[in-house]
Amino acid sequence: MRVFSAAAAIAMFTPGALLLSACSEKADAGTSLSEPGVATEGAPYVLTGTQVWSVPDPVSGRSYQVFVSLPAGYEANPGRRYPTLYVTDADYAFPIIRQIARRVNLDGPVVQEFILVGLSYAEGDKGADSRRRDYTPTPNGPRSSGAAVHGGGAAYQTYLKTQALPFIEKTFRADPSRRVLLGHSYGGLLGAQILFSDPAMFQSYVLGSPSLWYDKGYMMGVEADYARNHRDLQAQVFMYVGGHEKPGPTRRNSEADMVGDMQTLQRNLESRGYPGLKISSVVLEDEDHLTVAPVGFTRALEAVLPAR
Repeated sequence: MRVFSAAAAIAMFTPGALLLSACSEKADAGTSLSEPGVATEGAPYVLTGTQVWSVPDPVSGRSYQVFVSLPAGYEANPGRRYPTLYVTDADYAFPIIRQIARRVNLDGPVVQEFILVGLSYAEGDKGADSRRRDYTPTPNGPRSSGAAVHGGGAAYQTYLKTQALPFIEKTFRADPSRRVLLGHSYGGLLGAQILFSDPAMFQSYVLGSPSLWYDKGYMMGVEADYARNHRDLQAQVFMYVGGHEKPGPTRRNSEADMVGDMQTLQRNLESRGYPGLKISSVVLEDEDHLTVAPVGFTRALEAVLPAR
């Protein structure tokens, strides 16, 4: 077991898979910069109370890192099982979601306690290469990505179902009936792929700024195919997007109309009349693809894991 180092906490969240670069005294109380007894001068920042595990994929031969943060009451409640939130692009998203969950509950419970699992990239791969391959449904990547490999989403989905989820539920007291998947950008595209191919893998889906533009709107066709063959979609779906994620005159605007795509997907899903579907979304004004994630994460936790 290793401890998660925040020195690695930079990930790639833009639509073209480009690099995303990324208080009160009360809110920061209890956050430790290093483990007890370890010299701190010049040492890497360590996110205390977190774990890093390697979970191999026997099919591809790759090994993926999985980050874990247990809720505060985990040790004191040995008979309790917890909902589990799995988040893609963990190098970026895991430490942010962990701190958001701590902060919003400072003055009383806003979100319930949950196990946080960060799904990181294949060991030895660059993050951008890993996510392009593993989070996309077809090999037809954007022209701007050159010769980068795309289209391994189905294989990665199988890895999650057969390796990562069983590992977490064997190792920790994770409730398999309360799984949440949160993905942003390409991660949101992966979430949509799972939702329309094997929705029972997770009970709740957060599709953050999902890259529905990918391969000429390929995922919209997948949704339509699902609707032709199914009478129900049992899932809670929450989506968010930044108000600037549409064509416009400033550098903050996106080339693709991600706002319109999200709204179209919601309208389509609502029109199906699925009795088991609960869907909601929000357009976060004055946010763009680079700034929207932390706000979207907060809204997502409030929507899918509200305090009971």
